[in-house]
Amino acid sequence: MTTSALASDLDQLKIRLKTIWMAGDYDRFSRYMEGSAREFYERLAAFRRGRWLDVACGSGQLALMAARDGLDVTGVDIATNLVERARGRARVESLRIRFEEGDAEALQFADGEFDVVASLIGAMFAPRPDMVATELLRVCKPGGVIAMANWTPQGFVGQMFKAVAKFIAPSGMPSPVLWGDETTVRERLGSGLSELRLVRHHYTFAYDFPPVAVVELFRRYYGPINQAFAALDTAGQDRLRGELEALWAAHNRAGIDRTVVYAEYLEVIGIRA
Repeated sequence: MTTSALASDLDQLKIRLKTIWMAGDYDRFSRYMEGSAREFYERLAAFRRGRWLDVACGSGQLALMAARDGLDVTGVDIATNLVERARGRARVESLRIRFEEGDAEALQFADGEFDVVASLIGAMFAPRPDMVATELLRVCKPGGVIAMANWTPQGFVGQMFKAVAKFIAPSGMPSPVLWGDETTVRERLGSGLSELRLVRHHYTFAYDFPPVAVVELFRRYYGPINQAFAALDTAGQDRLRGELEALWAAHNRAGIDRTVVYAEYLEVIGIRA
């Protein structure tokens, strides 16, 4: 394949991924995940200093937490509508945060510009993970911190993505949940770090309604699930809905009228060499 053809394929892939993440209403969806996002942020208490970069920031969940603590924060995301939503949330709270549209594979910042480079369930979805790793390391100061939370392959969300992947996963794109595999993370980031800590935690999905309604919430508001349903005919939608409802029901720790599911993720804390 020629260089121009490869570039064209990549451009099309980027457009498709941007469409996926602009679909639904991720801001509304993410409000249900605030508790576990806060737990991740609190574990970074020792690193609340200097300039922060939130990569693949969505509607600003992590960036807003850091800005409320008086940090100098910048957030970037590929989805135009989420950047606008994040700016609106910052304005409501009179927080000074720079939110910019940007690509985790080509960050528009100088080398060593940030003391902390963080990504909460975000940068893991970019299609070229080696370029993401290079960029995270590049914009982080020596002695600075790279912090990520990434779904694991064997965890609940990894299983959900496996069910959905056959309907929506772009051809040739590495699985995002490989960012939740310890060996893979060491290969991607290890040579640029002086220290690396990898710990598994659980994200709590908690809803005051049953699994059937949770699947409908994901279908309406979570971009990847929204687009997976949109790509199917009625029969295909019924099959996907049935698979997802069965998965949520099997992992539900609450009664029939509520849903509580624990989703494993890998916490990555690295010190830039």
